Amino acid sequence: MAVILSLRAVLGLPVVRNWSNPTKEPTVPLSEDEQRILSEIEDHLYESDPSLAREVAQTTIYTHAFRNLKRATVGFIAGTVAMVALLSVSFVFSFVGVLIMLFSLLWGFDNLHKLGRAGLEQMTSGMRGSAGLKDAVGGAGAKMRDRFNRPQGDEQL
Repeated sequence: MAVILSLRAVLGLPVVRNWSNPTKEPTVPLSEDEQRILSEIEDHLYESDPSLAREVAQTTIYTHAFRNLKRATVGFIAGTVAMVALLSVSFVFSFVGVLIMLFSLLWGFDNLHKLGRAGLEQMTSGMRGSAGLKDAVGGAGAKMRDRFNRPQGDEQL
């Protein structure tokens, strides 16, 4: 379905979303003939270039920002290592590491802003061992609230 919607966007065809229930897949108002043609185009794409078809199906609007967020994290760590390693050589060289850290931090916050809460949830929902960032981080907050909101007589050892 994602490939069809991506092809519709490339071909300039309208895509109607179900705004009353955004969790549903968007509906595509096509005639049977248009659906057949679009299916043929999709099949031809899978046959001619399967790697492109897989990339189009897996790419979302958040992929680029998430990739840049990971790069900014690596840059921040590299800047920290450069700062510590170059501190024994020269203060000026160490300052270059600080500038790398600052640039990476600003770039990371910019991409985090572009990603937003919905994008972060979508990108982290497939992480191994968790149902997403909200469960990993939000679960701790819920446990703390439950612990402090417990009635007086319900104490466990």
